Amino acid sequence: MAKPSSPSSSASSPVAHASSQFPVRSIADTTSQAAITATVSDDEALIAIRLRRSRRREHLRSAAVTTLLLVLLVALAYVDLAFGHELYSFSDIVSVAEAKLAGGDPVPGLSFVIAELRAPRVAVGALCGLAFGLAGATFQHILRNIMASPDIIGITAGANTAAAFGIVVLGLSGLRLSAFALIGGLATAALVIALAWEGGTPSIGKLILMGIGLAAALNAVSSWILIRADQWDMQSAQRWLTGSLADAAWPQVAPIAVVVIVAGLALTALNPHVDMLRFGPKLATGLGVRVARTQIAAMLLAVVLLSAATATSGPIAFVAFLSGPIAARLAGPGKPAIGRAGIVGACLVLASDIVAQHLPQAHVPVGVVTSLIGGPILVILMIRMARGKKV
Repeated sequence: MAKPSSPSSSASSPVAHASSQFPVRSIADTTSQAAITATVSDDEALIAIRLRRSRRREHLRSAAVTTLLLVLLVALAYVDLAFGHELYSFSDIVSVAEAKLAGGDPVPGLSFVIAELRAPRVAVGALCGLAFGLAGATFQHILRNIMASPDIIGITAGANTAAAFGIVVLGLSGLRLSAFALIGGLATAALVIALAWEGGTPSIGKLILMGIGLAAALNAVSSWILIRADQWDMQSAQRWLTGSLADAAWPQVAPIAVVVIVAGLALTALNPHVDMLRFGPKLATGLGVRVARTQIAAMLLAVVLLSAATATSGPIAFVAFLSGPIAARLAGPGKPAIGRAGIVGACLVLASDIVAQHLPQAHVPVGVVTSLIGGPILVILMIRMARGKKV
């Protein structure tokens, strides 16, 4: 006969069954989980602190670089104003500026040299350098290629050919010549973009190749025009085609200033979208950027800047090409540097103008100095690219 089960065993079986289905966590397990959670929270907090510090350092570096570039630009402008056959002090420059702005009597022996000869040269040089730097960095940024500079892809050559034709054949000068060169640059840019158009956007490789080929053809046309010119027109055209600030005057300052301000502000507004293009068109489209529209708008603004600067001072070689890489090095990897490239361009032009005016026994156009600087750098970059190194 079976024994009746004891009350204790019958009472404990439901508890055991329940504990087997719903295991009760021990105090040690709960403490371990809390420790893991606290460790993860501490790691996340540490990462957040490091990110904030990194962003703060980047902002400080950006502000410091921009400030130093502006200080350098002001210093170069002062040196370009003060140094020449006669050395003028800071007080001399201030007194001339006060008399000019107040509309008072000119300062004897100072006003003509400083206000009418040197100041327009400095203003035109700084504004044209700013335009060249902005245009060059914009093209390099959009096309994601350091070689995609307006100096290389034919846009400058279009303005040059138009200017040579205007001087030799049409007898243009002054603002009419500048307007004709501007039209030539815009037409060349439109032709290069049209030839490189593929799948709704300009093909980077085709644009560079088409630009190089068109630049060679236009340079040949310019040479043919100069060969058929008389001696006076040839000298005038050669001086303009080299890139010179010798003929800078106050009537040239207002047009280039308006173009630089309007197009520069428009590029600043486009800068967030342009910056996305460095990740490639597919990723930029995924981030909400209208790639084709952004590329065309930025290119047109850059072409207007470049053509206006070329029409004012002539093609100051390699400023557009050098400004972007220098600004990118200063700003740091992966940082937008279009605005700083404009300041770098202005500094390059003014520094080259100071050297050009004070070379021993000769005054040469500013474009000669920038060519002497930019030519070897271009060769070095091409060698590094051929070896597969990062430039």
